[in-house]
Amino acid sequence: MTYQNLTIERHGQVFVLTLRKAPENRIDSGFAQEIIRALRDIEKELGPGAEGCVITRGSDEKFWCTGLDLDEPDTNPHANTDGFYPLLATLLDYPFPTIALLTGHTFGGACPLALAHDYRIMNASRGLFSMPPVNLGLHFEGIGALPRLKLHPQIARKMLLEAHRWTGKEAVRDGVVDEVVQPGQMLERALEKAREVQGRSKMGVFSLLRGELYGEAAERLRKISYVHGKVVMRASGAKI
Repeated sequence: MTYQNLTIERHGQVFVLTLRKAPENRIDSGFAQEIIRALRDIEKELGPGAEGCVITRGSDEKFWCTGLDLDEPDTNPHANTDGFYPLLATLLDYPFPTIALLTGHTFGGACPLALAHDYRIMNASRGLFSMPPVNLGLHFEGIGALPRLKLHPQIARKMLLEAHRWTGKEAVRDGVVDEVVQPGQMLERALEKAREVQGRSKMGVFSLLRGELYGEAAERLRKISYVHGKVVMRASGAKI
């Protein structure tokens, strides 16, 4: 399994997917499709009814991901319908548990990407978590589904309508992430968590049960994936 902007390491039944798209792992259509391909390759490697887990991490302690490439839609109006939305839908439908290991800053579209994972572990000493579409003038159909389904209503409001910037301590307090860990211990803790949950996929119903909780978000995303006949996203009025 070879890729241009990511690497994969296997630890037993746990796969660690490291994002390596310089400089900030910003998501364009090609990168999103590459991540989807990697997830599918892992799925094939494990096979149906197997135990397994996928960890997605950044390549350094500065950035996990700084969201969408807001310039690509200027030349490719289908950038997100062919990339970002299918990526989120893939994670929400994935047959194995997933862990977002937030090694550093998690901004913009990286927030729903993190929320699409089953568990989130954040850097305890560096990095902010912030989703600022209200400041950028950006909207897509279903943008609020994951915050609404996974977070307390007041926390979802802080995320979507106030563009709040969470530190690790605040994020774990508000339930945005499951735990915070010091940088040097993050991978070890994620592997430990992955081994705790990898067996939950072996009965073949993990994604079905996840769908009972968050299926509305997955359905909203599927409806705007690979859509070329109508506009499903309001372009950002600002660039970052």
